[in-house]
Amino acid sequence: MTTPAERVERARQRWNAGDLPGYLQLYAEDLRFHGVEPDPMDKPSVTGFYQQFWSALGAPGRPNPQLDFHEHLVDGDLYSCRFAVSGEHRGDFMGVPATGRPYVFEGITIMRFRGDQVVERWTTADFLGLLVQLGAVPAPA
Repeated sequence: MTTPAERVERARQRWNAGDLPGYLQLYAEDLRFHGVEPDPMDKPSVTGFYQQFWSALGAPGRPNPQLDFHEHLVDGDLYSCRFAVSGEHRGDFMGVPATGRPYVFEGITIMRFRGDQVVERWTTADFLGLLVQLGAVPAPA
């Protein structure tokens, strides 16, 4: 059996290779994903979110954004890391039409594993910073 860190790294590699279905194998069918919407998202909702994210925020010359992980911590069935997603704003996202602007979107996530899959995930990400980079809102004074 592989460790949570190895499973997450394998999923990151699939993401960066343009394999969204392969990335999504990380998540269990009964997934509860907290932090993007007011209520936890299930796996179909997470799948739809990432499909929309990919279509709007790909990287130059590739269909998907670049995903990088920084510092990670593992404690039993919990995995946590700081992440950065980067690319180019190529389609409508959060009501903002494509701008062609580059972005770096950062956050922190905690995943709880059951066996080889994530059953619960909590994410805090800088959506305001992303909207500032896309020119949708002015930078805070």
